[in-house]
Amino acid sequence: MNFEPSDRQREWQTRIRDFMDQELRPQHQALKAEQANGNRWSPLQVIETLKQRAKSEGLWNLFMPASGEPDESRRDHFEFSGARLSNLEYALCAEELGRLSWASEVFNCSAPDTGNMEVLLRYGSLAQKERWLRPLMNGETRSAFLMTEPEVASSDATNIQTQILKDGNDYVINGHKWWSTGAGHPRCEFAIVMGKSDPKAATHRQQSMILVDLQTPGIQIKRMLPVFGYDHAPHGHAEIVLDNVRVPAENLILGEGRGFEIAQGRLGPGRIHHCMRTIGAAEEALKAMALRTLARSAFGKRLSEQSVWEQRLADARVEIEMTRLLCLRAADRMDRLGNKAARTEISMVKLQAPRMALKIIDDAIQAHGGAGVSDDFGLAADWADIRCLRLADGPDEVHARTVGRAELSKYSGALQ
Repeated sequence: MNFEPSDRQREWQTRIRDFMDQELRPQHQALKAEQANGNRWSPLQVIETLKQRAKSEGLWNLFMPASGEPDESRRDHFEFSGARLSNLEYALCAEELGRLSWASEVFNCSAPDTGNMEVLLRYGSLAQKERWLRPLMNGETRSAFLMTEPEVASSDATNIQTQILKDGNDYVINGHKWWSTGAGHPRCEFAIVMGKSDPKAATHRQQSMILVDLQTPGIQIKRMLPVFGYDHAPHGHAEIVLDNVRVPAENLILGEGRGFEIAQGRLGPGRIHHCMRTIGAAEEALKAMALRTLARSAFGKRLSEQSVWEQRLADARVEIEMTRLLCLRAADRMDRLGNKAARTEISMVKLQAPRMALKIIDDAIQAHGGAGVSDDFGLAADWADIRCLRLADGPDEVHARTVGRAELSKYSGALQ
């Protein structure tokens, strides 16, 4: 068992870290100024310029492991453009991206685009790849993923009520979605929509996924949803009504009744990517906490010299290191054994990473006093972002259920 990163891991991590230090961090204040003074729902010029630089350096589409490719009978020889790092190789890069909340877009690694790209590459037809994946892969468009619904507990995907019903050469979609991340971006051209195509089929064969052009008649964005008051412009999170939205039958992905299968393939990598980035955010918060306690004095000595802060700093370092190891283990198993075999490890790190980061960010806020809850240090915004991860891509309770059931299964025969 070797805990040292490979040469390839180190190389990519160093390239990302250096690019962020040299190109992104110096532009952080300019980005904030552009957000404050311009149209918040238009592409940010700072990011657009940095995207071109990253692309020219080959720091583009970092994630897309070869594992899970279609077999030869379904292979269509579509060439995906990018670094194509494995889950384990991407892990340390994603951690670096997580240190700045807006960094992922610069490298074309934003959610939900990465997940949608993987769905299209793994399960899409050649025509779907050319129409939808290629411009997304090239950074010309953005996308959304419409799964969550306000009227039901969407953490159980079998509850989804949206209808995707065949009508001649089309499918007609009716439903109500929300928390559709990315739908506010002016370049968001399409969404992958999950709904029921056959309510009478077996429980996990009722759902399908379909590609929908967001300019199709019948689509109404009712509002952009705030997250603890943050609008996350320009991509945002939309509440969307689909009223008799008619799309061509060829937009269906993989076939009727395959939606649940696709969702399971898509959400595993998405979950662990969030966790990777969360570790980076925790590292930034720990750094901010340490610097603040070294710089401030109270009651005759520096905060760093008071035992309560030594304890908090130590706890933070231990928690980060443990979470990183768990995340790397999950990524390794995904690469070697597949997403399904790594299901329990994915759920474990999805439980652990947000909780860990929220505690560290909260302590960092405490170290900053009133400044910590302002916009000056970004800690409040980071806390709000990561608090969402205890709900996104499956709430804590769902992942705890997975881990708990896996544990109980080890002993299921012991009482017989």
